[in-house]
Amino acid sequence: MILVDTSIWSLALRRRSVDLNHQERSMRADLETLLADGKVQLLGVVRQELLSGIREEAHYERLRRSLRAFRDVELAVEDYEEAAHVSNLCRSAGIAGNPIDFLICAVAIRRGWLVFTADHDFTLYSRHLPLSLVQTR
Repeated sequence: MILVDTSIWSLALRRRSVDLNHQERSMRADLETLLADGKVQLLGVVRQELLSGIREEAHYERLRRSLRAFRDVELAVEDYEEAAHVSNLCRSAGIAGNPIDFLICAVAIRRGWLVFTADHDFTLYSRHLPLSLVQTR
């Protein structure tokens, strides 16, 4: 399974194709393939990030309806504990991150899933964590 980060969802659902560079279009195509294969997972906090900051109500509603096709991954206490643990590991290596990133890392690590992201911070995290990232074309 693949846990998709906000950065990839944003490329697919919030940005116009004409505004994407070659690599971003490739990532969007990779997401479409993963969706067709039924391998995509979504965290509730990622849903919240995607829906935040949208100025037009009609755009917000379209995006909200699109995301309703996906159920949120159910989280356990252990996911939050692992998020704190991986945050501490990264911080001890001199890498600061945000709590949502570390929750994504923890969920992926605990379940043996890959993370699909365009956020380069995850590359840093993966140098210190047993985190696997989707390799794009």
